Amino acid sequence: MSQAKFDIPFQSAVSPEVLDADTRIHFRCYKGISCFNACCKQADVTLAPYDVIRLKRRLGMSSTDFLAKYTVPFQMDQDGTPGIKLRTDDTGTCLQLNGDEGCGVYEDRPTVCRYYPVALLALREKGSAEAREQFSLVKEPHCKGHLEAREIRIGDYRTEQGVEEYDELNREWYQLILKKKSAGPTVGRPPETSLQLFFMASYDMDRFRRFVLSDNFRSTYQLTDDFYLELERSDEELLRFSYRFLRQVLFGEHSVQEAADAWEKRVAERKEVWDARREFELKRRAAAEDEKYRHQPDAESTPDQNPGDRPCCD
Repeated sequence: MSQAKFDIPFQSAVSPEVLDADTRIHFRCYKGISCFNACCKQADVTLAPYDVIRLKRRLGMSSTDFLAKYTVPFQMDQDGTPGIKLRTDDTGTCLQLNGDEGCGVYEDRPTVCRYYPVALLALREKGSAEAREQFSLVKEPHCKGHLEAREIRIGDYRTEQGVEEYDELNREWYQLILKKKSAGPTVGRPPETSLQLFFMASYDMDRFRRFVLSDNFRSTYQLTDDFYLELERSDEELLRFSYRFLRQVLFGEHSVQEAADAWEKRVAERKEVWDARREFELKRRAAAEDEKYRHQPDAESTPDQNPGDRPCCD
């Protein structure tokens, strides 16, 4: 068992030891244990992208409707990077709790719920380009699962709880978050449009799909018709593509090939817009100037003077 330490908040339920897949823990949760559903009644569940896909499918909703009804937003860092948590009722109980029966979406429960009481850590050593996945243990007073006799390796517990599929589809997203955090001021606060794109491409897959399949997107990026068809059919493939797109948006990586003349087209389109705005503003100012002089009292004019000769007094 690894005994590396990391900083945690004072009185945190998270153990300061960094553990690995071979670490053995004592834990078992089952219907009938005295604390059954206690964690669901004190829910603080942050969602990752694949969690949203599984839950919106389970509930038969679009991602947009799921986000509006069952999640609340929060800022993951000082730059305003958007995150989401599962919504609870006024007592802090998860809205997916099905009374005494337990989780109402158990087969599609989020990553955090599957891992509990293990916490997944994405750690990157200084000078390394890749993050290592390690773990820590969460011990909360209400949880009696730690008192159970069963001993199990963390690696086996992950397999038992079905987190490997979730990790495979969320891994690149965790790396994006870590890269942004480690880059610090060299990246700076992303513009608001980038944050909006991050939210859409991370969580709102149905809206992101409409964005990717739009004529404007197709004319901008070089992707095959077969690839677009795959994005239309598969949430998982669309999610993988969203990570490529976010690397380009957030870090300027050329992860999605643009059409040869896409940049020139955007420049030309923007020039047309700015030229139109400039012409409109000039006309607006001229009209305002004419209106101002039209309402000047006659006493201010002399017979040998006309409004066009007057000096501007703005």
